[in-house]
This record gives sequence, C-alpha cells and structure tokens, in this order.
Amino acid sequence: MHFSIPETESRSGDSGGSAYVAYNIHVNGVLHCRVRYSQLLGLHEQLRKEYGANVLPAFPPKKLFSLTPAEVEQRREQLEKYMQAVRQDPLLGSSETFNSFLRRAQQETQQVPTEEVSLEVLLSNGQKVLVNVLTSDQTEDVLEAVAAKLDLPDDLIGYFSLFLVREKEDGAFSFVRKLQEFELPYVSVTSLRSQEYKIVLRKSYWDSAYDDDVMENRVGLNLLYAQTVADIERGWILVTKEQHRQLKSLQEKVSKKEFLRLAQTLRHYGYLRFDACVADFPEKDCPVVVSAGNSELSLQLRLPGQQLREGSFRVTRMRCWRVTSSVPLPSGGTSSPGRGRGEVRLELAFEYLMSKDRLQWVTITSPQAIMMSICLQSMVDELMVKKSGGSLRKMLRRRVGGTLRRSDSQQAVKSPPLLESPDASRESMVKLSVSFPQGLSKLSAVSLRGIGTSGTDASASDVHGNFAFEGIGDEDL
Repeated sequence: MHFSIPETESRSGDSGGSAYVAYNIHVNGVLHCRVRYSQLLGLHEQLRKEYGANVLPAFPPKKLFSLTPAEVEQRREQLEKYMQAVRQDPLLGSSETFNSFLRRAQQETQQVPTEEVSLEVLLSNGQKVLVNVLTSDQTEDVLEAVAAKLDLPDDLIGYFSLFLVREKEDGAFSFVRKLQEFELPYVSVTSLRSQEYKIVLRKSYWDSAYDDDVMENRVGLNLLYAQTVADIERGWILVTKEQHRQLKSLQEKVSKKEFLRLAQTLRHYGYLRFDACVADFPEKDCPVVVSAGNSELSLQLRLPGQQLREGSFRVTRMRCWRVTSSVPLPSGGTSSPGRGRGEVRLELAFEYLMSKDRLQWVTITSPQAIMMSICLQSMVDELMVKKSGGSLRKMLRRRVGGTLRRSDSQQAVKSPPLLESPDASRESMVKLSVSFPQGLSKLSAVSLRGIGTSGTDASASDVHGNFAFEGIGDEDL
C-alpha cells in the first residue's frame, strides 16, 4: 500500500471554533481520511506506549506558535514519511492500534453512521452475492460474511481475498487494489461515488499447488472453476484451439476437477492481468500488457513489424523494486503549499538480473503500479513461506478471537456456461529470446524485493528489497 499526504486543508472548527489544518491521507492516490495533527500525535503516543520509542520513526514536534505556510508544508512532508514508515514496519503496520485508527478516521471523514446495510460482492464470473454487514465492518468481517453466504468452510477463507475493481464498459474488471485490514469495504466502495467500482472475491494465492486444498471442498471447487472459466473467456489464460476443445469437452461432462487440472497446465493460469500500459523495455515507450502470477511478471508486447511477443521476469531474479509517484507541476513550474495537485503518474521500477553480474532497471508506467507491487510482494511472501517449510494455512491466518457469523440464507456458486468458441482475433505469442537494441540479453526469469523513501515535492517512492532474490549465473539464464 502506498500512503501519501499530498495536500492540506484549512478547515473551521466545530460550532464556529478556530480554524485548523487538516491533513488528507491518501491510499494509492485516493482520499482515505482527513485528520488533524493532534490525532496523529495521539496515534504516535499510543504506539509509543505499546511498542516503545526505539521502534517508532521520528514524529514532527509540536510548535508553540501558528505555522507559516512553509512550516505547514514541511510538517506535511514529515507526517507523510512517518505514516509510510509505520505502514512499512511489519510490527507497527499490522498492529490493531494503527489499523483501527485508520478505520475510525475513514468512517468519520466520510461521515458514514454505523448501521446495517446490504453490500454487493461479485464473484469472478459476475455472479452477485448480497451480504448484510455493518458500515463499520472491516475487510475481514466482510470476507467472513461472504464466506458464510456461500457456505465456504472456515479453514478456506484465508485462500480468498476481496478486491476493489473498476468495471469497464465491456464488463471486464480493472483491479484497483486488494482491500486491506485498515479500511471499511462499504465505506471504501461507496465513497468513490461511482457505480463503476465493485468489490470482487478472488483467490489470494499464486502457487497452483494450493488449489488441492481448495478443491477438496465443493464450494471451493466451484469458486476456482468459475474463476478459471471467466479468466479463459477474458483471454487472461492463453489457450490453443485444441486445448479449448478439450476444456469444453470436460465442461460438457461436468468434470470440474479434470477441467482445472488441464487449466493448471496452461500459460497464465491463475495470473492477474492489468490494463494496457507502457514500459521502457525492450525499448522506450513500448506498449505492453502486464500479467502477474507463477512468481513472475509477464510483459506482452509487439515490436514494430513483429508478432505479439512475451517476456517473463521472474520474481526470484529481481533484486529490488520501487513504486514512484509524481505529479506534474502546474503551469509556471511551482506549486504552493496546501494547493490541490494534478493527476498522479505512477511507475513500478525493478532491478533485474539480466545475466551474470549484470543488473538493469526496468520501468513500467501504469495507474496500477501499486497493485503490481502488491502482487510482487505477496509472491515473495509465498515463496519465503514455502522455502522455510511453513504452511500457507498459517500464513493466511485469520484474526485471533474472530467469530464467524454464519448466514441464515446461503447462496450457491452458479455453474458458468460452456466456453464460447475461441476468439479468432487473438494471436498466439512467442517467447522473447532475441537480442534487443543496446545489448539487452534475452528475457528470462529473475527475483526481486524493496525499500521506501518519500519525495519532498510532488513525488514519493517506496523501494522494496527482495529476500527471495537469487544471484544466478549465465548458464541459468
């Protein structure tokens, strides 16, 4: 998650009280909440009591007198760095103190009273699931309510997550972000004030070996089956005509497990596809379509005069990655403190092991750069759990002391219709294995991880180092 405080507001106090400065906290470029300095100071003090001063990042000190505009801007930058540092800390960022503070602030900012409401959640195939929740229910509460409605067993809930998506005109989903523990799903989706935004249930793991756990259960099997059929219809999973014929035959026999076994062998099974964007590889301003899955980022591209090609960047060969946000300055080249700023430009850049002893930065410019970064981090986390011999079930642990609310009325996952005929306009792809300009090596697999800093004007960056990085030799490329 990318936290930023891009602007401040001067607001009047309650009942005509004195004016104060409010700090707008954005998550992935969208307003999450509006807070005062005193509220953030209260959060800092509470975290200090619980975890000790040595664990916490520096917090901007109090001032005896009113701040000048320059001092307001300086404090904004300091608070932004503080919130980013707390969120990135594994202990502080996952604490109930930090997350409950953000949930309360979100609800207060959007002025949503606590009450029972019906919330619509979509399955991957577009099926609607209506659940009764409180407006103050956090993400895990809503996920449990959906699981109860579908009769998904308690021990499989952690294999699925809720995602905020934007439904495009053609009905396809553009993924915005995975809903987090610090937000209230009902407030998050309704505050966007657009019918385009939906909440979707989708599996939350990458390694298809974990499908076996889910497929043991009837509801889990139906959810995976519906998601896979939808991904094939969208063109996310790459299927030849013969494979398409075999899949349709298995559908006609209602052989869901065999259907999924065959689908697991297909290119891009279980991948998340992003909207078309631009990369600087293999050349500057190259139009690409990025997909994430199977411990890699896949870039589909077309070089001038050539057919559609694909390059794969293995997460284990990315040494580090960073997300950078920048805002074009208004005409005149300067921005004044507290003023609203323009549209944010997001970039994901990763340092990749192209060949032995040769690292190269690759940059993808996309509004979904933060979502791509989240996918990379979750793939690394999954790899590290597997490497240490740990259990995915433990990694996907649910809230301690949480109680699962079973629904009085349950809803079955609808079986999707038979696959339509393959789209004749879809091209087959070849793997990139040619030499590119500027001495670029062939695309192959690598690994990644990150760090985090914040820009001082209209930009910010989160860098992530990769614990799964493997320095390998030319013979492995």
